[in-house]
Amino acid sequence: MIVGYGPYLDAIADLTAGQEIISSGMTHEVERCRQALARAAAGDVVSLISSGDPGIYGMAGLAIELAQSEELRVPIEIIPGVTAASAAAAALGAPLMLDFAVVSLSDLLVPWDTIRRRLHAFAEADLVVVLYNPKSKKRVKQIEETAEIFLASRPGRTPVGIVTSAGQDGQSLTVTDLEHMTEQDITMRSVVIIGNATTRLVDSWMVTARGYEL
Repeated sequence: MIVGYGPYLDAIADLTAGQEIISSGMTHEVERCRQALARAAAGDVVSLISSGDPGIYGMAGLAIELAQSEELRVPIEIIPGVTAASAAAAALGAPLMLDFAVVSLSDLLVPWDTIRRRLHAFAEADLVVVLYNPKSKKRVKQIEETAEIFLASRPGRTPVGIVTSAGQDGQSLTVTDLEHMTEQDITMRSVVIIGNATTRLVDSWMVTARGYEL
């Protein structure tokens, strides 16, 4: 049995022929996970699908928490995947060669005040920062405030890479800088990587120096 969010299941349709499918939409993660666990507890072999890596903004944590809270003693195996940060970094070059942070700008589950505090800390610590869920049709101020936070700590010429639909058909990428970041086409399917003090462009590649003597 395969359980997952509709678009993710569509992406692996060539692998699921003949399988029982349980599909649901956005914001139904708890319901979807509960169904998967219930069927596993009944003896079925269930695959609960996430995009990227299930342990990075995926379903692994929720599955573990629900199994414990509902006292379902089922074996859980977490199979790692390629998170959007890694896929986007590979498309851009090597921007994650040194310490970095990943933060989602979606305030659906985390208050914006909390996200804002984290952004200030990351900006001041000179970490390369990967932004997930940077912007949607209804949520545009977060990416604008993020740019302001980083411009207070970093030069406007700091390299920024934007990859949309990373690792998928239709992938697109833009290399810009912090000053002009918000002028670019950014969507919920985009990953934004803001460089640090050592990040530079090498030909068309975005590279963060690790400190090797050359």
